[in-house]
Amino acid sequence: MYNDIRKFKSLKFIQLTSVGVDRIPVDYIRKKGIKLFNAQDAYSVPMAEWVVLKILEIYKCSKRFYKNQADKIWEKQRDLLELTDKTVAIIGFGNVGNEVAKRIKAFNTKIIGVDIRKIRSELLDEFYFVSDIDEVLRKSDIVILTLPLTDRTKHFINKDRISNMKNKCVLVNVSRGEIIDEEALLDAIRNDRFLGVALDVFEQEPLSKENPLWDMERVIITPHNSFISDKIYDRLFKIIYNNLQEFIVKDRCISNE
Repeated sequence: MYNDIRKFKSLKFIQLTSVGVDRIPVDYIRKKGIKLFNAQDAYSVPMAEWVVLKILEIYKCSKRFYKNQADKIWEKQRDLLELTDKTVAIIGFGNVGNEVAKRIKAFNTKIIGVDIRKIRSELLDEFYFVSDIDEVLRKSDIVILTLPLTDRTKHFINKDRISNMKNKCVLVNVSRGEIIDEEALLDAIRNDRFLGVALDVFEQEPLSKENPLWDMERVIITPHNSFISDKIYDRLFKIIYNNLQEFIVKDRCISNE
């Protein structure tokens, strides 16, 4: 149940417990001069760990091993891959993207950062603006989505962009489900386009039991759970405390002017 923000006549400060701001009336908040803070990098570390885990599960065929263990089948797999020398594109190089890059770099990968603003980082081997995304997709073995959801990024990964991706690449989405056109993704998976797809977010959540993604062998699904860890509440408390302190100090200074 949601409350109408217009009922809060004296509202001055909003602290989100999420990173994304796509579910709140940002224009209204700005118009009213309300200070808005998100959760910044409270969840970046566990999300980055989740990304690395899922890539390794795909490259090391973990789903097959788990199934064989359940069925008590001893069967070696001869098609395991290394991350070494693979090209990894991180689309949206904010806090999460940066934490992903820190960890994936340790596997001797080539990292490409993509963003709307120029990013300079020692973690990046190459940088491209979003306008050059098709060039990036054509040469990336792994594509990781960590970009925010906006009107411009909805269905950012669509039929045309999927067709530009390297054959048998890995696609990982840890941002928002609406970033991917799910129908286009389903068609591509059915046509054996990807080596593997790891999804923590979906266009409709909870994911319907009738959704065909559940039964696809090359898809790994988690229930919007990548941000969870034993450390996030400590980080979140510090973020909220620091933001409140900053807001109170600034508000007092303005009042005393």
